[in-house]
Amino acid sequence: MGLTVVALYLFTRDRWPLELTSLGLLALMAVGFALFPFQSFDPLHLFAGFAHEALIAVCALMVLGQGLVHTGALEPVGRMLGKLWDKTPLLSFLAVLVVGAVLSAFVNNTPIVVLLLPILVSVCMRSGSPASGVLMPMGFATLVGGMATTIGTSTNLLVVSVAADLGLEKFGMFDFALPAVIAGAVATIYLWLIAPRLLPEREMALVDSSPRLFEARLLLPEQSPACGKSLAEAIALGGGRMRVIRIRRGDAFVTPLPDVTLKAGDQLRVKDTPQKLKEFEETLGAVLYSGDQRVDEDNPLTAGNQVLAEIAVVQGSILDRSNLAYSRFIDRHQLAALALHRAGKDILKPHEEIADVVLQAGDILLVQGAKAQVAELKQSTEFVVLDASIDLPRTDKAYTALVILVAVVASAALGLMPIAISALAGVCFMLLFRCLSLGGAIRAISPSVYFVVVASLALGMALLETGATAYVTDLFLALTAGASPVFVLSALMALLAIMTNIISNNAAAVIGTPIGVGIAVSLNLPAEPFVLAVLFGANMSYATPMAYKTNLLVMSAGNYTFSDFMRVGVPLTVLMWLTLTWVLSAIYF
Repeated sequence: MGLTVVALYLFTRDRWPLELTSLGLLALMAVGFALFPFQSFDPLHLFAGFAHEALIAVCALMVLGQGLVHTGALEPVGRMLGKLWDKTPLLSFLAVLVVGAVLSAFVNNTPIVVLLLPILVSVCMRSGSPASGVLMPMGFATLVGGMATTIGTSTNLLVVSVAADLGLEKFGMFDFALPAVIAGAVATIYLWLIAPRLLPEREMALVDSSPRLFEARLLLPEQSPACGKSLAEAIALGGGRMRVIRIRRGDAFVTPLPDVTLKAGDQLRVKDTPQKLKEFEETLGAVLYSGDQRVDEDNPLTAGNQVLAEIAVVQGSILDRSNLAYSRFIDRHQLAALALHRAGKDILKPHEEIADVVLQAGDILLVQGAKAQVAELKQSTEFVVLDASIDLPRTDKAYTALVILVAVVASAALGLMPIAISALAGVCFMLLFRCLSLGGAIRAISPSVYFVVVASLALGMALLETGATAYVTDLFLALTAGASPVFVLSALMALLAIMTNIISNNAAAVIGTPIGVGIAVSLNLPAEPFVLAVLFGANMSYATPMAYKTNLLVMSAGNYTFSDFMRVGVPLTVLMWLTLTWVLSAIYF
């Protein structure tokens, strides 16, 4: 139980990356059992998660989803929805919700959100309607749709695999699709008609009219017309609208007074929109400066067709709780980070460069580089490119990628082979037919998901072997003593729904599954409804932006606040909880 408390505490902390927390927890358990042996339990068994079929299936499905993104296989769907929106916005929004939910039943929802997000913002800009009313409902629709099949989410795969390890008959691909579809229909109506009215109108636009203010540095070279002039005169050169926060001269700082004389080598810290920053760079003959990487003619980053783009950092990406220097962002992507935006905050400290700032999920970077490099970045699930003008390459591999995915799903659904085997075979075919490069396949695997799954499986094994699961089961039954089976099932689902919005949904699923099975055995009831209560509850990641990666994507793009997620997510959680309680009780009791 002590390990469980430590695990829950660590998973709720934002101080460390999830992969580091998971790896540390795994090491802590292994060392603990090695130093303090528990009966005949071998601590090496804790590493079995690295070869668990659920982990193999999760990673393979992430790669398959990336293959669809890389080939542009889903782009026709996005373009069709965009055209339909101009004719009937309300019905088109419903179509977006339904399409997002259906696709997410078979593909990881992150690429679905990455596909639909810029399309929705673009059509909202054209129609003059607030994008904040549709982005969050779209994100939630993909989460709801992921409940319908065993491969819809990593949570589903874990619950199904852990339940099978405990002796239950393995769920088929669509065995719990009926309750998920019924609850999904109710949720879709709520997201379509009610959720947009609960969300406040917030300003939202893409690169062409972005209201975001980025912090950047302008370096004055010797040939700059601003050199030798006062700050007031330099501001006048920039149209009188430039806001200078601080002037750095060597290792010292100069107060930005109107009469201070500017010199070559001065760095002006300014804050404005991307378009204004580029205007200031041109009128002052300055250089947008990013640490040791400057955007000038001697830098290969500026070669070719250059574009500016805003990219949002995604939870679990290599930049989440890291910095540009440590992650070697410029070397890896050949893009220069010129400026940085964090909602409601000034980020840069006096002596701090952009490359040294510890980034968070939701931060937005202004980058410059070749259009091909920005397009390549859009294929990554680690970032969201908030620029509708950057399109995915159309390749002749799109049809091949779709056929491979359909074959993977069909072979698993028909029982020809387990999903871990069919998905892994699908990855091999994706690589063989060059739908995806080996590097792209490796980048598609989220380190945070990988290590959270391994640590969660190890934690579940430790709880089971030490009897902690039985203890929690007895405690839960004592608290619900005398209650009907429906009430017990409903309470279990509610508990998991709360846990999944606080800790990792995968951890909640692995901890909750043996508890659900134990409750069913103690009550002499079928285990399936209680396992499904855990599965559905662990998927209800609606109430907080940290609960799921795509929540952070739409939070950044839609300029949402924490309270916005509570306002829409809590009613959705309650609605799903009540609906699924009713459906499961009607089917099983």
